[in-house]
Amino acid sequence: MICELKEPAKAASLFMDREDLDAGILACLDNVMGKILADDPEQPKSAMALIGDFAFVAGEPDLELLRAKPDRWMLVIPQNEAWEDLIENNFPAYKRIRYAIRKDTIFDREKLEAMVNALPKGYTIRRIDGELYDLCMKEELFEDCVSVFGSKEKFLELGLGFAVMKDGNIAAAASSYSRNREGIDIEIDTRKEERHKGLGSAVAAKLILTCLNEGLYPAWDAANRISVRLAEKLGYEFSREYVCYGME
Repeated sequence: MICELKEPAKAASLFMDREDLDAGILACLDNVMGKILADDPEQPKSAMALIGDFAFVAGEPDLELLRAKPDRWMLVIPQNEAWEDLIENNFPAYKRIRYAIRKDTIFDREKLEAMVNALPKGYTIRRIDGELYDLCMKEELFEDCVSVFGSKEKFLELGLGFAVMKDGNIAAAASSYSRNREGIDIEIDTRKEERHKGLGSAVAAKLILTCLNEGLYPAWDAANRISVRLAEKLGYEFSREYVCYGME
């Protein structure tokens, strides 16, 4: 029977063979946010880490476990080809590629500070507080910057983010999609009409610098090659491509 683990760390060994262990998995294992479902509460052989719109499956391929995912669209990340086969043979799933970024970056602080200082005239950067949390939640583009925490109070307690403001509106934002004990997973979004102005690199650089000052690692995972290029501009290094599935 599939159950939610009261002690998520019991599933840690099932995920540890992943390269560049995702910050979302760490958030679940650290029991900071998200949850882990498994086939056994004490000695799991199969597990699924659930956080936001992501489901990471690991261990022995288990069809019952996959069927226990939330009944909505999610991005399912298989651990290996055996999990891929199980998904493809049993679900209408859209296969896609994402891009893992190395999790051991040594950042050039001066370069990042220069990016922040290059913010165009007329724009300012503000830390996401309660007021900006509400503003993010009102706009679909920026909702993922704060929504995975589940409430304003939880975001203000655990989350960290910044917004580029112009005329009282958010032009771009970089924030913690998730939080674990040692770091965050970065979510970044820019309005289409505000792109190619350096807003994304400026607000991301501000977030990275703040993470470093607070002893947190700012993990990055890329949905597309544009995100990879921005990550590399900020000092990150590309690691590898990996398969995932969009599933209802």
